[in-house]
Parts: sequence; C-alpha cells; structure tokens
Amino acid sequence: MNWLLVACGGAIGASFRYGVSLWLAKPSGVFPWSTWSVNLFGCFLAGVFFAFSQKYIFLQTEARLFLMVGILGGFTTFSSFGLETFTLLKQGNISIALVYVMSSLIIGILLLAFGFYIFNSVLHTR
Repeated sequence: MNWLLVACGGAIGASFRYGVSLWLAKPSGVFPWSTWSVNLFGCFLAGVFFAFSQKYIFLQTEARLFLMVGILGGFTTFSSFGLETFTLLKQGNISIALVYVMSSLIIGILLLAFGFYIFNSVLHTR
C-alpha cells in the first residue's frame, strides 16, 4: 500500500510540475526559471508540511508518504536541476550556473525555514 501512495502522489506532483513548466514557459534568457521556481516553492511546501506533521502525528505515517515523498518528490525537480546546471556549465555559462545553484540552495533553505516557522506558529496559536 505504501508503494501505491508514493506512486499516486508522485504522479500528481509530476503533473503539477509539468503544468508549472508550461505556465512559466521559459522567459527569455538561459536561466531555467521553471525548475528554479518549482524547487524553491517545493522547499517552502516541505517546510509547511513539516510544521503540520509536528502538530498532527497522523501526518508522519502514510500521509507523509503520499504528500511529502509522493507529491513533493514528484513536484520538485532536483534531477532536472542537476542536468540544467551541467548543461549551463557545458555551454560555458559558468556565472549563470553558479547563480542558479547558489540561489536555489540558499533561498530554498530559507523558504523551507520560513514555511516551517510561519505555519508552526499558526498551528500553535490554535
């Protein structure tokens, strides 16, 4: 059953990721905006989910597999991130690759913490 939860969540997350990539449709330039946006938003959602799972124990079992491993795992695109970074480096766009990597990591971690602390404080005021 756990495999099915992850698979169904992954299909949903991947579909959402595809929708975002169509919606953002790569603005001008070589910077991979859609993957960057999805990864950062996914980090924020991971922080939100983590905050909720601290308060609601049922979110630490099957719901976690479906939401976090499945949906967010299918939604975020770290493998695409690696491929796009490699491609930028191969094309000689070293400064863009460095900005992409550093901003994804730093802003992603900050947004994860922001999502966690905002929703954690909201949950504890109830």
